[in-house]
Amino acid sequence: MKQMHLIAVAVCAALASCAPAEDKVSGAGTTAGVAPVVAGEATMRRLTAEQYQNVIADLFGDTIELGGRFEPELRVNGLMAVGASSVSVTAAGMEQYDMMARRIAAQIMDEKRRALMMPCQPADAKLADDACARQFLAESGLWLYRRPLTDAELGSYVTTANKAAARLGNFHDGLAMSFSAMLASPRFLFRQETLEPDPAHKGQVRLTAYAKAAQLSFFLWNSGPDRALFEAARTGEIHTPKGYAKQVDRMIASPRLERGVRAFFVDNFHFDEFSLLTKDAEIFPKFSAQVLADAQEQTLRTVVDLLVKRRGDYRDIFTTKKTFLTQELAAIYKVPVAEHGPNGSPDIWQAFEFSKDSAYGGVQSQIAFTALHSHPGRSSPTIRGKAIREILMCQKVPAPPGNVDFKLVQDTNNPVYRTVRQRMDAHATNPVCTGCHKITDPMGYALETFDGGGAFRTKENGADIDASGTLDGKQFKSAMELGKVLHDSPATANCLVNRMASYATGRTFKREPWIQAMEQGFAAQGYVVPELMRAVALHDVFTRVAPPAQQAAN
Repeated sequence: MKQMHLIAVAVCAALASCAPAEDKVSGAGTTAGVAPVVAGEATMRRLTAEQYQNVIADLFGDTIELGGRFEPELRVNGLMAVGASSVSVTAAGMEQYDMMARRIAAQIMDEKRRALMMPCQPADAKLADDACARQFLAESGLWLYRRPLTDAELGSYVTTANKAAARLGNFHDGLAMSFSAMLASPRFLFRQETLEPDPAHKGQVRLTAYAKAAQLSFFLWNSGPDRALFEAARTGEIHTPKGYAKQVDRMIASPRLERGVRAFFVDNFHFDEFSLLTKDAEIFPKFSAQVLADAQEQTLRTVVDLLVKRRGDYRDIFTTKKTFLTQELAAIYKVPVAEHGPNGSPDIWQAFEFSKDSAYGGVQSQIAFTALHSHPGRSSPTIRGKAIREILMCQKVPAPPGNVDFKLVQDTNNPVYRTVRQRMDAHATNPVCTGCHKITDPMGYALETFDGGGAFRTKENGADIDASGTLDGKQFKSAMELGKVLHDSPATANCLVNRMASYATGRTFKREPWIQAMEQGFAAQGYVVPELMRAVALHDVFTRVAPPAQQAAN
């Protein structure tokens, strides 16, 4: 506890070291006299597919089958969490949400489940029961809408349940119809940041207690609030600095934080792109659908183990040799793993540590990175270098001109230019292409020792692969040396700070003074990700919003 207190002091000191510049909309005030407010516009963010699933699982258990398809998500400035405030629901999407709502409601009211799901039972299962319907809908509405239902909302849902029960001759069927309407409502599908006057700052507004609770829970746990958080909102404790900090600390100490960290890195690492990934089966016969799923899980397990369970240095994700493998992944990595866990118990995932001399080390060398950022039939130093710049360093790479000729690069059987590097060097002699390739290819070449399926190699078409390169003036000769350069680059840690703040708030930020102060705090406490999440959650930028009139003026 003493160490955590010292860390918090270091973060607060860093935050107080400089005043934040105004964002798109700015407010006034301070947090405990430490950091000036950076107030942003109130947003309405659509639930992601995973958030929808988590809310239902937390409320009714993970045996509920959803069915249906979710609306496509939009990535803005590197994050779908930012794009969530720019998406709506199409007519076709609404049909899918309605279908899922009906299916979920039917399962909850099924004879096998309803005894466990219902807080009450009707006096007569064939007739409407106001009291029981009201009790179930009020409780469920709190969890789904992330706030208590208004009297008008609850009355409307109870009336719907009663009318449907009378028409269908069954209380549970009528209740299922009303509950499915609740699940298909925009009040559930969208996270609305509701506002109220801020008594501490005249003329300003703040998130309501329940909106603040939802903001916090979706950031740290990627799901809705739990009972303790709802209680803090009901009593108003969440609006006090001490009460709010208490909830932040409790949630960061919870095992559910792992789910929140996983969700952030799924978004930050662009793992949604796996749904579109294909590989040539003849060239990469070991790359199966199972490998596709396992590769993502390997990286997430690596990250959670290092950053959450061991509270490690974030920068170590670029150099760590410790990971987790399945038999399918081990076949591509060409390493042995045990078929069973301790005491002979079956376990498809095994902890593994690559040898000191192995080319594998760091998430950028794992299959989830090298295979995702490659072509279906070959590797690509340009795509991989671009991913390093944009995903790991927050540096935008310009798109290539529309009239570029890629024939030379794609000619993998070229007798003169046998390696990708040779073909790329010849291609980049075109002045139109040189500028972009200079900022992507030098680090991408270090990963050329991994083919398009993620397997290690030293030659391409019989020619030795040259894995040397540079990144911002730092030279390296291998993938492992690239990992060390990424580890030591201030850009990677600073990128994480910016992305974490954007992910939490649904907004994008430039490298403003308050962001720089948070970068200093992140470094001061050892680049520990849960402590960064705490710093973001406790900063004014996370919970304060601009008055509607001020938003309109901007």
